[in-house]
Amino acid sequence: MMRRIRTIAVLPTMFTLANLVCGFFAIVVASRVEAPTATTTEAPNIRRDVVLNEPNDARNVMYSAWLIFLAMAFDALDGHLARLSRTTSDFGGQLDSLCDVVTFGVAPGILLVKMCPNFTYLHREAVWVIAAGYAACAALRLARFNVQVVTDDDHLHFSGLPSPAAAASIAGFAILFNTLRNPANPLPYAAEMDVAVQMALPFFALLVALLMVSRVPYPHVVNQIFRGHRSFNHIVALLFAAVAIMTVRGYAVPVLCCAFVLGGPARYFYERVVLKRAQRESLF
Repeated sequence: MMRRIRTIAVLPTMFTLANLVCGFFAIVVASRVEAPTATTTEAPNIRRDVVLNEPNDARNVMYSAWLIFLAMAFDALDGHLARLSRTTSDFGGQLDSLCDVVTFGVAPGILLVKMCPNFTYLHREAVWVIAAGYAACAALRLARFNVQVVTDDDHLHFSGLPSPAAAASIAGFAILFNTLRNPANPLPYAAEMDVAVQMALPFFALLVALLMVSRVPYPHVVNQIFRGHRSFNHIVALLFAAVAIMTVRGYAVPVLCCAFVLGGPARYFYERVVLKRAQRESLF
């Protein structure tokens, strides 16, 4: 029996390490993207070419994003495999968090730097600082998760935005960029949308970083699905996802990810300000 348990225990660890490997290759693929070169002579320090003539770079960023989503699948399954095989341990939990720092902290930060061109030198340096701050907040969030006492036995909610969801919100924009920069399927106002998103993305990433270290409650979607805790809200969420996929298609991934990210603070302030409900925890 002991030999069988040890054999099964290898499987959750392999899934956890697969998460790390996906994060590593996401960084490698994203790092292959070269910074765009300015094509306008009107303002040498401003880049307005939106890289629409560099579809290969856009595809590399998209591949990096999908590797992060693949890592999310491994991260969602390793804990359940450990519980099914009754091989949960502190070692597995610590290893999982270490891998998450790379995949859901460092890799999205690299993506952020690669997706935002040098509109101005100040903008470039701001993106670097925000990307580094994002990775630091992910590490702080995971460290807090490791030491906090979970009062919910079923662990159906998170305190603060979970790092995989935060990474998904950044990776979703990489998929959007590939849609906007696809020369085979030109979209109206694609260039203008590309510039607008690139300018707004660093500030969105800063908000996401702050939400990771906040105590805004978020649902643990995977546990709620696996443990059968389904409600009317889940049906509404599934319908919203289906409508988004059918209507906006290439925009569906970032739209759904942003809806999840922004839904947490929206619900928090609605309950606190409108319903006047006392929150169990402070915002930070």
